[in-house]
Amino acid sequence: MEPDWWIELESTYQERIKQRRELYELHGKMILDVLPGSEAACIELMDMVIQFLCTRYPAQFQYYPRSGLFYNQILGLHADTRTVRGLEFLLDHVPEDFLITQEDKETGLYVLTGGVACSAVSWNIAEKIGKPLHEIHGPVPDYKEKLQSSMDRCVIPSNDKTHPKCDSLRFFLKMPCDKPIQRGTWSLEIGQPLFAQIDGPHFIGRDSQRADVHLEDIYLRVDWQTLRRLPKSQAIVFNFKALFTPVTDLRQEPYIPKLFAKILRDGKPKYLEYKSTYHTEHRVLPALDLWANEQEDKGWVPKDWTERTLDEDPYYPGWERQMRGC
Repeated sequence: MEPDWWIELESTYQERIKQRRELYELHGKMILDVLPGSEAACIELMDMVIQFLCTRYPAQFQYYPRSGLFYNQILGLHADTRTVRGLEFLLDHVPEDFLITQEDKETGLYVLTGGVACSAVSWNIAEKIGKPLHEIHGPVPDYKEKLQSSMDRCVIPSNDKTHPKCDSLRFFLKMPCDKPIQRGTWSLEIGQPLFAQIDGPHFIGRDSQRADVHLEDIYLRVDWQTLRRLPKSQAIVFNFKALFTPVTDLRQEPYIPKLFAKILRDGKPKYLEYKSTYHTEHRVLPALDLWANEQEDKGWVPKDWTERTLDEDPYYPGWERQMRGC
């Protein structure tokens, strides 16, 4: 990750902050919770975010260390950082979610000790708080087989430095403070649900393909995630936010329709089931095929092109010109 792009503000800032406050008032600890012992990490994270915001967006945010006051010019609010709870401050001023994990000294595993998560689909803070990573990621396909050993520290006696798995199973312990990483995960959604639970209305009918669903109402949701270590507490922090793009926008993105159609048709069934793509495929796939043919006819994509990861990954050819509208 390029550290200068850690937190980005968008035109939806005010709307999203309002939505986050309403979700917290409605759902409480399903949105935000903190375990005893994580207070220092929460404060350190808040301080780091404040420093970043005031440096990156000096006209919008100011902080005065002597008084401890933080001013948000966009919302017309101020906060006393000496008394406010760290994660509640982030909820009120930053349209991103934050999860704090810390090492359990007895087991050596990293455990979720605090978090604020408004853009959660099929999970919530209340059901994840206090759990180690492998339990948090339980529903993720292939997590146990491919990721668990590298995400969790191996459980070994403190005096056994020759354990054969010791070096390979310490991703979190080895992660330096100056090398944050990032990733994105995607899904297809009808509308723009930010917080959606399995027993809620958004999940009803995901196993069916409704005839009244319009293509214009379907969005590509990307949860853009970053991962970094805090220098003082040594906690590992995940932060992420949901970005919604109308699938109709993909019509103007060279190569993307053909590539996306390939993924939807040939992706592993368990991944596509996990991403709940079925309820939108009857509208999305025919459109992707149509747009792929259009792009070939226009000469944007060679007719003999075989789907593969693009050289511009994670972008596409011409993305900058299109995003800037020139």
